[in-house]
Amino acid sequence: MFKQVTNFCVKLVQRYLPDPFLFCIILTLLVFIGGITLTQQGPMEMIIHWNKGFWNLLAFSMQMVLVLVTGHTLAHAPIFQKGLHALARPANTPTKAILAVTFVSLIACLINWGFGLVIGALYARQLAKEVKGVDYRLLIASAYSGFIVWHAGISGSIPLTLATAGIDLAGMTKGAVVAPISTSLTIFAPFNIAIVLVLVLTLPFLCRFMHPDKEETVVVDRKLLEDDQTRDHPSQNSQTPADWLENSPLLSMLIGAMGLVFIVYYFAKNGFQLNLNIVNFIFLFCGILLHGTPRRFLNAITVATKGSAGIILQFPFYAGIMGMMVGANAAGFSLAGLMSNWFIDISNPTTFPLFSFLSAGLVNFFVPSGGGQWAVQAPIMMPAGEALGVPAAKTAMAIAWGDAWTNMIQPFWALPALGIAGLGARDIMGYCLIVMFYSGVIISLGLILL
Repeated sequence: MFKQVTNFCVKLVQRYLPDPFLFCIILTLLVFIGGITLTQQGPMEMIIHWNKGFWNLLAFSMQMVLVLVTGHTLAHAPIFQKGLHALARPANTPTKAILAVTFVSLIACLINWGFGLVIGALYARQLAKEVKGVDYRLLIASAYSGFIVWHAGISGSIPLTLATAGIDLAGMTKGAVVAPISTSLTIFAPFNIAIVLVLVLTLPFLCRFMHPDKEETVVVDRKLLEDDQTRDHPSQNSQTPADWLENSPLLSMLIGAMGLVFIVYYFAKNGFQLNLNIVNFIFLFCGILLHGTPRRFLNAITVATKGSAGIILQFPFYAGIMGMMVGANAAGFSLAGLMSNWFIDISNPTTFPLFSFLSAGLVNFFVPSGGGQWAVQAPIMMPAGEALGVPAAKTAMAIAWGDAWTNMIQPFWALPALGIAGLGARDIMGYCLIVMFYSGVIISLGLILL
């Protein structure tokens, strides 16, 4: 019965889910029409909101491109390849491979979401090379499924904003929160730990049970996973000074040493605080060092950039969608605000965390960014929670979980993993749909009962 449901979801998504860019265009048109009809704004006003938001994710887009490119490049350093091979060796059956990649991805995303996205996809690729008979689509979907817990981990942007924001906190929450809220009440709160533990302990088995029967298994051609990284090694007789520099480890060691010095300095000063910039910095300079020579590193970078087209193209359009979602009319009403207020109107103190979670999941389709989600919903949901007597920490974590929840069927965050895997969104989203349904039940029960 369970496999029948899984097969139905897989076939449904493969048949009807458009390419991620077309999905993005459809969302753009839906939000455009919704803004006109529901907020009584004219077409030109919505286009202006769209344009104002269009370039707001440029810095973030570059960070995400570097997550993909530097992570992919590091993974193809010889020593890292040996490490991935060693890690993949114990998972020598399809069942073990699915269990292993899901668990590794969950733990990695709890540590840092950017790190988890890359490591999960790279580990899945390696398992596809090592394990015979494992479904490649499910392998990548399992790697991506770990992303469901990222907001509940130590890199969750919403709980960290609550814990570290200064005088801006009251403004973000319309006066509902005026002092920082410790992570002991959000990330390390008993209800949040319980939800995380249930997902970490059960999600690998859910993914394992989704593995299709042998006749329906899609196995990747291992040759397609072997990147063509031609290395230039001119003979000593033909080397020019430029050739010597490109194939000498000297420059790589010098610039790599500078990078390592800063990495040590950063952690000595800040403790184990990971963000996208330091993760990319670590990946970049470790890649330079581990590839040995500038030429090998440049060849690996060239291969890695092939998967970044989706991010470069689509992120500005999602920024434009965000601009239309938060663009308010003369009375101060925005489309995102109307969505959130509708859930508030049907809530009571018991159900408010659940409806905060569901509203965040809906808004996340159109504003798939933790920071953007917080900017949209905090001024609405946090004062409402305060008025109903719901603890601010629980309201914030309900928003955070909602933001992570529908990422399972929102191609925006899957783009780096898909770029590394060489797959399309419709290849994995059927499996991710099952993960979304299951995790939605677990998170909802945790928010209501605990």
